[in-house]
Amino acid sequence: MAYRVRSCRTLEEWGQAVAAIGHYAGWVPTEEQVEQFAELLPPERLHAVFDGQSIVGGAGAFDFRMSVPGAVVPCSGVTVVGVLPTHRRRGLLSRMMRAQLDATHERGEPIAALYASEETIYGRYGYGLASLRQKVSLTGDRAALSYGTPLRAGSVRLVDKDEARRTFPRLYDRVRRTTPGFFARSGDWWDLRRLADSAESRGDAGPLNYALAEIDDRPVAYALYRIAQKEEDAGWKRRLHIIEALGADTLGTREIWRFLLEIDWIHEIRASLLPVDHPLFHLLARPDSLNLRTETGLWMRLVDVGAALSARKYAADARVTFEVADPFGPWNAGTWTLEGDTVRRSRRRADLRLGVTALGSAYLGGFSFRELAAAGLVEEFSRGAVARADAVFAPIGPAPWCPEIF
Repeated sequence: MAYRVRSCRTLEEWGQAVAAIGHYAGWVPTEEQVEQFAELLPPERLHAVFDGQSIVGGAGAFDFRMSVPGAVVPCSGVTVVGVLPTHRRRGLLSRMMRAQLDATHERGEPIAALYASEETIYGRYGYGLASLRQKVSLTGDRAALSYGTPLRAGSVRLVDKDEARRTFPRLYDRVRRTTPGFFARSGDWWDLRRLADSAESRGDAGPLNYALAEIDDRPVAYALYRIAQKEEDAGWKRRLHIIEALGADTLGTREIWRFLLEIDWIHEIRASLLPVDHPLFHLLARPDSLNLRTETGLWMRLVDVGAALSARKYAADARVTFEVADPFGPWNAGTWTLEGDTVRRSRRRADLRLGVTALGSAYLGGFSFRELAAAGLVEEFSRGAVARADAVFAPIGPAPWCPEIF
């Protein structure tokens, strides 16, 4: 049977394509949701696979500007990827990913990123795990701050959505500019995604709360959180869900987390999207009470190796020559020399050989070439080349992290 893959042309096609992935979550988008979501992901950025006149799968790509070490780069934010269970195992996902990667390359977006619901899928398309995230929980009676934590600075107040809309984006942007993996949020993104408080987003919890931390009337941090309440045999139990808590600096981070940890009547505190270098472990008087699970974060794909490597800044000025394999993006295959901030195709003997997936893992600074070589993903031809590459790609800011699953 012949299948066709192309970009959506109408909102009706868009809704049918998104419904393919919504099927697995029991979600059928309403007409209003289609119109709102399409403001962020227009039809031309959503590929659909057609079986006759029926749409049986979709793969979208947000138009992002993502922070990388020392720069901000156009990025394809891959999202809503799926095929109906009636059409699985027919190669349709590969065809959509092929069309999507080609379109991304033609648009001149040098990198692509995604959060993977099934991690085993995306390596074959050139995506490498580039960051980790932490999922944490602790009981409210063990949330005391550690001895020696500085005294409270400033104050925190709950604000309405309008004030959150005026103040939170500026704080977010201060963190975004220096944190690899953050993407710029448009006004529509804040309105329709991050600050939205729909019934679907609440689940079993209450309304979205907006907390603003200030020092000398100057905003320094914010938090988005919900409280869920459930009656049990022993009485009411309340769980605090921290959706996002960001400080513009270390003081702001400490103060917004002080506020969250000290909310009364909370039996359990949960957060699922923290960076690996978050100070929470050191803030707690009993860090052993923190239940911590490390999970996969962003997956990165270098769509254009030369443009992607040229876009970011580096920690050291040294020459490294890579032999890159990229079966799914053959235009990237070959030998590249990185020297200073210059990247060019090269006829030099390669110092290292690796796949584009491994290069994606190293790109944001979240994983070292030493780690990748230990896993057999990097082959060293010149003695000391792995250490030299690690010096060049060493982190020049916080650990890579994206605070929102898209």
